[in-house]
Amino acid sequence: MYHTIIGKDIKEAARLLEKGELVAIPTETVYGLAGNGLDPQAIAKIYEAKNRPQFNPLILHVANENQLGKWVTALPEACSLLMQKFSPGPITYLLPKSDKVPDLVTAGSKRVALRIPSHPLTLSLLSSLDFPLAAPSANPSGYVSPVAAKHVMDGLGGKIPYILDGGDCSVGLESTIVGFEDDHIVIHRLGAITAAQIIETTGKKVEVRLSHAAPTAPGQLKRHYATQKPFLLGDIASNHALNKAKKIGLLLFEKNPGLTADTAVILSPSGDLAEAAAGLFSAMRKLDAANIDIILAERFPEHGIGLAINDRLERAAFKGVEEG
Repeated sequence: MYHTIIGKDIKEAARLLEKGELVAIPTETVYGLAGNGLDPQAIAKIYEAKNRPQFNPLILHVANENQLGKWVTALPEACSLLMQKFSPGPITYLLPKSDKVPDLVTAGSKRVALRIPSHPLTLSLLSSLDFPLAAPSANPSGYVSPVAAKHVMDGLGGKIPYILDGGDCSVGLESTIVGFEDDHIVIHRLGAITAAQIIETTGKKVEVRLSHAAPTAPGQLKRHYATQKPFLLGDIASNHALNKAKKIGLLLFEKNPGLTADTAVILSPSGDLAEAAAGLFSAMRKLDAANIDIILAERFPEHGIGLAINDRLERAAFKGVEEG
C-alpha cells in the first residue's frame, strides 16, 4: 500500500516514473495511469493496479512528433497530416511498432497506439523523460473514467504513490483512435476528433471499426465505463414507467422531459455537445454516488462528438439497455 499524494510537482512525478513507479497524469481527455512504456515491470504494475485484462492494449504518450518517431517503423502521410492538424490533442495513432516497444504494451499486436496529449503539465513531464509513458485511464478497469484528481484518488488511492494534479480535464472523453490502411483510415475508437474532420484533413475515406469482443486497439472492451448502480439507456419515459417504484436518477442532454426524479443532471442546457462531453464522466460519478437505485440516460444526437458520447453510454449500459 502507498500513501498516495496529490500534487503539482513535475520533478517528483519524473523521479517516481524513472524508478519504475506509477503516476497518475492529467490530459485534456481523462487522467491517465502512467508508467515507463519500455519497462515490462512498470507496465505489469499498470495492469495490476487497474485489474485490467492483459489482452487490452495500452497507449504510449509522447511529447512531440520526434519522440513518436522513435517507437514506430513507418509514418504514413495521412498520419503526418493529422498530426499537423490535431496534435497535441485528443487523437491517437495506431502505427507499426518498433522492436523497442514491449509486446506487453500492445498485447502482442505488431501495431502500437501513440498520442501527443495537449495538457501543459504532462507535456512538460514527457519532455523531461527519455521514455514514453504507457497510460490507460487512471481508474479500476471497467469503471467510469476519471476527469479530476479526486476521481483518481477515489479509485486508486493506496495503489499508486502520486497523482499529478492538472485540474479538471477539458475534453472529458478518451481520444479518437485511428489506424491507416492502403486506401483509407480506420477509426478504432470514437472520440472528440470526428470522422468528418479526418476526411476533411486527409482526403481519405474513413471506416469505423469498433472491435469490442477482441480489442485491436485500446479502449474497445464492450463492458466499460460501468457505474455501480444499474444504468439503463434508451427511452427515458418508458424506462421511468418501468422503474417508478425505485429512486431514480436522470442523465439528460439539454432538457428535463417532465419526469420526476430524486436526482437529475442536465449536461448542457444550451445543447452544446462539447460541453456535454466534458461533463459526462463527472455526471455519471455524481449519479452513482447519489441516494438512488437506478440511473436512466437518454441517447444524444447522432452527429459529431455525440457519436462518441453514445458509444460511452452504450458500453456503460451493456446488458442493461432498454430500447425505446
